[in-house]
Amino acid sequence: MTDFNNWVCPLPLRDYPRIVLGHGGGGKLSNELVENLFLPAFFNETLESLGDSAQIDVAELLKDGGRLAFSTDSFVVQPLFFRGGNIGDLAVNGTVNDVAMAGAKPLFLSAGFIIEEGFEIEKLGRIAATMGAAARKANVRIVTGDTKVVERGKGDGVFINTSGIGIIPRDTNIAPNLAQAGDVVIVSGEIGLHGIAVMSEREGLEFDAAIFSDCASLNFLVAEMLEVTKEIHVLRDPTRGGIASSLNEIAKASNVGIVLQENQIPVPPIVRAACELLGLDPFYVANEGKLLAILPRAHADELIEKMRSNEFGREATIIGEVVQEHAGMVVAKTGLGGTRVVDLQLGEQLPRIC
Repeated sequence: MTDFNNWVCPLPLRDYPRIVLGHGGGGKLSNELVENLFLPAFFNETLESLGDSAQIDVAELLKDGGRLAFSTDSFVVQPLFFRGGNIGDLAVNGTVNDVAMAGAKPLFLSAGFIIEEGFEIEKLGRIAATMGAAARKANVRIVTGDTKVVERGKGDGVFINTSGIGIIPRDTNIAPNLAQAGDVVIVSGEIGLHGIAVMSEREGLEFDAAIFSDCASLNFLVAEMLEVTKEIHVLRDPTRGGIASSLNEIAKASNVGIVLQENQIPVPPIVRAACELLGLDPFYVANEGKLLAILPRAHADELIEKMRSNEFGREATIIGEVVQEHAGMVVAKTGLGGTRVVDLQLGEQLPRIC
């Protein structure tokens, strides 16, 4: 929790319980916000100088070969706080995972804030503290950032953009266009938790048990997977659009077909019940702490065993295979023996969930 009593700047933040336009103006209020809220939350040696850019020795990072992975994402979730996390968790974990899905070791993040005039300083402090904790847990550093303030009514509390940089080892080659016929599709655990957790919070829905987001950084899980085999062809975190959208994008990029076994896909009962109530398909519901892996069947059993030893892969299982037929399409074998096409949707089932 942010400790307002320790802030002793000439214009202490405790005298401004809400964001004002001056906090984005580059003057004393801006400096106070950075020095008393963001810097303590994100503190590291690279950020400490507060320069206009972070200075990173790329030659040292790449001395053993390899290449950079670089990703950026923006987060506009509503509500900002939900069971299992808040927008700060999403901003860090989402970008860490995007970098990790290239087989990279995430190292550095940037953080850009668009804050609405009137937003509570205490809530901003909670979000920043969460981001700092998530970064430390993922062993990454937030090394540069920016803050802008927009007029009341022209934002929605706070939006966050994060960019991430990591190092891909030279013997690692993972990309959406590398899936091959004969590969299997593995999911690391139960799907749909994040999307339903946010939707239930937003709409005030009550179920027999509370639904919590699965928001988590998966970089350590990926590192353990790559210790088993470097023959992983594709990794993907199925966020917006769920596993359906991610697998369709992979099928099109690799010009292959994908066949799912519907009864093998781990959908928790509470997610299934919520989807039936809301008229949603769990295949399209967002996740924030799950990954899809596509690799040769010969390595699948050993990889699953390793994944299940990690807290974020305990329910890892094979859910389908890659085929030559119906290139660019994803189909699912139903429990009744039929087949249905799992196509891309025109829009999001659940907007504003990340």
